[in-house]
Amino acid sequence: MIEVKGLTKKYGNLIAVNNASFEAQNGKITVLLGPNGAGKSTTIKSICSLLKYEGEILIDGYDNHSLMAKKRFGYIAEVPNLYDNLTVGEHISFIKRAYDVKEDEHIEKLIELLELKDKINATAKELSKGMKQKVSMLLALISKPDSLLVDEPMIGLDPKAIENTLTLLKRLKENGTAILLSTHIIDMMNDLYDVAYIMNKGKIEAKVVKDELGSETLKERFFEITEGSENE
Repeated sequence: MIEVKGLTKKYGNLIAVNNASFEAQNGKITVLLGPNGAGKSTTIKSICSLLKYEGEILIDGYDNHSLMAKKRFGYIAEVPNLYDNLTVGEHISFIKRAYDVKEDEHIEKLIELLELKDKINATAKELSKGMKQKVSMLLALISKPDSLLVDEPMIGLDPKAIENTLTLLKRLKENGTAILLSTHIIDMMNDLYDVAYIMNKGKIEAKVVKDELGSETLKERFFEITEGSENE
């Protein structure tokens, strides 16, 4: 579970995030939406403990800066962070050692689903953007994180890879993973999300529960709330 409580981040006189509170529960896909400049990127960096901030962020009840939290947390970034000269296989070995992962069957299933088997010996610099994104997903999931933060997971993926990614997210949800997903592709989330938080001008303006939305779509609610802002 990911819990954000009273998150505030200031850059000088600019308040990028203003007392934001929300949560991503286990076994649910929670979506964070917002127009450009809403504060999503700052929020994501804060959850990943990459920024100093005011407030509290917990991963499965542990402070997000703690080792216990990091063991339970996975992050799939919008821009994959890989070592250019390491092969895909070497990346996998590195993460396995870092998290003391002994099981190989789980990893083999991920490799198959993400269609990376023929890329194991390729270096990161040889991969396309879409392939790098797949590797980033694989590495984030090797440790079987209880809580997962995903930033724009569909960027650079072809239609088949997008379908596989959606399948993977559904499987993780069914296995009880807490998934927080930041995206601007709202239509693609209609059949996937359980709860959405709409962020605007640094604040959480609304919580949308899919089962309570009725005939209105998430996109319609999004534009109602962010009308007048520059939308993504």
